[in-house]
Amino acid sequence: MQIAEHIRIVDAEGQLLATAAEEAGVDAKVATCPGWQVRDLLRHQGAVHRWATSYVAEGLQERRPLEDRSDLDGEALLDWYREGHRRLVDTLTAARPDVDCWAFLPAPSPLAFWARRQAHETAVHRVDAQSAVNRATHEEPDPITPEFAVDGIDELLIGFHARKRSRVRSDVPRTLRVRATDAGADAVWTVRITQDPPAVERGSAGEAECELSGPAARLYLALWNRLPFPDVSGDRALAAFWRENSGI
Repeated sequence: MQIAEHIRIVDAEGQLLATAAEEAGVDAKVATCPGWQVRDLLRHQGAVHRWATSYVAEGLQERRPLEDRSDLDGEALLDWYREGHRRLVDTLTAARPDVDCWAFLPAPSPLAFWARRQAHETAVHRVDAQSAVNRATHEEPDPITPEFAVDGIDELLIGFHARKRSRVRSDVPRTLRVRATDAGADAVWTVRITQDPPAVERGSAGEAECELSGPAARLYLALWNRLPFPDVSGDRALAAFWRENSGI
């Protein structure tokens, strides 16, 4: 996916998040994040948006902590979230393609990294915000396209879980397969789990002990622990192992 498309998604998803948060109210429980209320979600996502903006806008080369705005609540918190989201979108849109700043996953450029990361960060948390609205009615959240979901699965499996901090490790080597059933024959990942961070490759080479499959959007949210896995075949204990250890 192109940088401009990721930025468009950041914009749209952030607005949907704010709308859902306003409708639910800051006291509402976030069904997909046990223990969180909407105020926690807004404080977190608002801080992340400002954090991401600072790298691109200021060319920062080292990691900095997130801003703590636990003093904000109610309408002021929602306004603060919207202001930070707008600044993030404007900063990404106006940034030079060759902007040089810190990033924490491999990408064609720092700008490509931040646009992609914020698109997926905001989309997943938009689903969280809508879960606070829909928890009583059980309505489905706004849809996620298969193309974007596949991009997000790639980022999660090949990016996040290649890092040293991944807790998906096993003394006994295991092999997990992930297959999006509505996104073409190449939307398949093989995850090799050892004592080191998982080694992930696109494709279905070799045998797998367990396969997680389903529509790309549902699989994407399931891998982020927002939904149950659509379909599990083979060793279900390996699916449970992933669920228990894959938190980022």
